[in-house]
Amino acid sequence: MSVLRTKPIKDVIAQGEADGSDGQLGLKRRLGAIDLTGFGIGIVIGTGIFTLTGIEARDSAGPGVVISFAIAGVVALLAALCYAELASSVPTAGSAYTYAYATMGEIVAWIIGWDLLLEFALGAAVVARGWSGYLAELLDLPTRWFGEEGSTVNVGAIAIVLILGIVAIVGIRESARITNLLVLVKVAICVFVVVAGLFFVKAANLTPFIPPAEPAGSGDDGIKQPVTQALFGLEPSVFGFVGVLSAAAVVFFAYTGFEAVANLGEETKKPKRDLTLGLLGTLLISTVLYIGVSLVVVGMVPYTEIDRGAPIASAFESVGAGWAAVLVSIAAVAGLTSVILVDLVAMGRIGFAIARDGLIPPSIAKVHPRWGTPYRISAIMTVAVALLAGFLPLSALADLVSIGALCAFVLVSIAVPILRRKRPDLERPFRVPFSPVLPVVSALACFYLMLNLSVETWLRFLAWMLLGAIIYFGYGYRRNRLAQHEPAVAPTPREPTA
Repeated sequence: MSVLRTKPIKDVIAQGEADGSDGQLGLKRRLGAIDLTGFGIGIVIGTGIFTLTGIEARDSAGPGVVISFAIAGVVALLAALCYAELASSVPTAGSAYTYAYATMGEIVAWIIGWDLLLEFALGAAVVARGWSGYLAELLDLPTRWFGEEGSTVNVGAIAIVLILGIVAIVGIRESARITNLLVLVKVAICVFVVVAGLFFVKAANLTPFIPPAEPAGSGDDGIKQPVTQALFGLEPSVFGFVGVLSAAAVVFFAYTGFEAVANLGEETKKPKRDLTLGLLGTLLISTVLYIGVSLVVVGMVPYTEIDRGAPIASAFESVGAGWAAVLVSIAAVAGLTSVILVDLVAMGRIGFAIARDGLIPPSIAKVHPRWGTPYRISAIMTVAVALLAGFLPLSALADLVSIGALCAFVLVSIAVPILRRKRPDLERPFRVPFSPVLPVVSALACFYLMLNLSVETWLRFLAWMLLGAIIYFGYGYRRNRLAQHEPAVAPTPREPTA
């Protein structure tokens, strides 16, 4: 027995081809390229536009936050190319977790699966609290139950997670329809923001585009400073190009959700074509919208006066267009709703893949006979996220989402040349150009962004990984399917149809 044992590609493909019939642990194929792009944009266009633009422009990069979004978008696109090759070659649930299991070994797969659960759970919980705050502002609801501060229990966050959790459990098609509707609303508003905002842009607000570097506040030293500054003994600073890079590492949070598309490989009708279209379409559309909106916001208001909580709405209010601010708030509620929904769907698929392999109890991977979804693991994840969103102020942990995603992207990028070497005969409908150079560049770029996150974030991430190691060696190492020599797709008893 070895922690580096790999899962045979034929087993991965067999699981991906299972359709849930005859008691097999498989998911029903119901999604097309438009659905996948909708899911991708649904999770990507959200917190990045509606909150991070203001925070990073004011605190780290100034108008240079536009460059930060561009850098993060390019790095995400490199990683998406690697995802596209693996997802089209091995369309299965679990995305990076499954790719790692087939190429780099079981322990690496567990680490990345555990990492992804953290990423999506915290992402959903943070966004749920943001959703609750936007709704309270829009409808003048009591902050005691809907606010980020001053509330013991955030009822709004709990309610939206539970409602969307039910939608995710009832069916993937229902989730797709709701997501696509919400995506149309927020994309339309984003285009409106860019077009309308251009009339209020002032050149003076964009000068200097990258403000000169200045010493960081006393609270930004020690474990609060980026790892790069701590490693090289540099004086903690903000703004300048260092500030742009630090902001790029943080706003990368805005792009992380695109990997949720790869998690839907087993539910895609034509995965060899549609997964590539969904992944690359998501990144291209989202990057253009992010750059356009961020440019308009820093052009409308001096970066020192941008509101951290609601930068876009406050920008329109500052120029006397209060009616536009209302539209933006509506878009924010719609946008954050779709982010939570896709997060919950993705978590269910990752947990399903891990449980199906036996690294956690396989009984929770049960697929509902009528809904065709992994309802047990989805319900467990929904309750966990609701508790996190309701009782913990998670804004301080948002960087963990970025570091978790970047870690996954590093491993996915490395997996591309490894799988090409191990299985040169495998059909690859999409191939990353200039491999292995481009995958290596992708891995290095993602790792460099990880180093621009704070020491504190790294310590929290390592603590989560340690907890995962305890679970793996305490349960999964000896009780998974490979250790028990069980087949990849095994008949399991079905529950009676309701």
